[in-house]
Formats: sequence, structure tokens, C-alpha cells
Amino acid sequence: MKRFHVHVSVPDLNQSIRFYSTLFGSAPAVVKDDYAKWMLEDPRVNFAISQRGGVPGVNHLGLQTDSDEELELLHGQLEQADVAAQAEQNIRCCYARSNKYWVTDPTGIAWETFHTLGSVPTFDGTEPQQAGTGACCTPAPTPVSPEIPVKAATSCCG
Repeated sequence: MKRFHVHVSVPDLNQSIRFYSTLFGSAPAVVKDDYAKWMLEDPRVNFAISQRGGVPGVNHLGLQTDSDEELELLHGQLEQADVAAQAEQNIRCCYARSNKYWVTDPTGIAWETFHTLGSVPTFDGTEPQQAGTGACCTPAPTPVSPEIPVKAATSCCG
């Protein structure tokens, strides 16, 4: 079963945690110094926020799968839409290790289809003593067609 994913860049993490905890009626499942994530069942959504230097607002959208088999089915559907997908295998980002595919929709919004394999201790997947503040997870945008410009990607992930 798939889970919808939304990642929002926020200017004030604590204020946003309070707001979204009230809105969702629950505390986040994951809280870090620069990141929080709710794994909601109603609606079934993986909602993440981060303070990683991106422009405030929607960072990217996605679909999280429960298996690599389901991920490959989604990838097949995207191939039928003639959309170039960027594959990432065993990538470490956003406190998680995942297999994923990135695409850009016709309006320039980054979409991530992914299967989470486990957790990692830092946002960018480096060892804790080497952890940086840079972006991860969002690939360089790829044009869908020459007539539609792509938005510049900001920082990462879910």
C-alpha cells in the first residue's frame, strides 16, 4: 500500500512542529534539530518538514511504497508517461536509507517515489562527526518539455 509524501521547507521548525502537531492531532514520529516527520494513517501520508536552507514552501511531493516490487511498478507507470526518472539505489538522506526514483512533473515540481530501507543518524547520510548542512535528496530538475521551464530544486527530502 502506498503512502502520499509531502516535504515542506519551513523557516521556524519549532513553530511549525507546534502548528502541524495541532493540525494532525499528534506529535511527529521523528524529530531532529532540523527535521520532523509525521507518519499519519488518516489520511495515509508521510508529512515531513525541514529547516535546510530551502525557500519556505513545498519542497517536493512523492509516493512511499512498502516494497521494492511496488516501487518498480510505480517506475514502470512513470516510464509509460515518457518522463525521465533519475534512479537512486541505497541512497542515504533525510535520516533514511532508501531506493528511489525522481521525476519532475509538467509544472516543475519534483516527485519522489521511494521505498525506505532503514534509518541513518544524520540528514545528509554522512557520519555524525562529518554531518553537513547541505542539501540532499532533491535531484537537478529535468525539463518535461522545451516549452515548460523547470523550477530550481531546493533542499531535500522525506
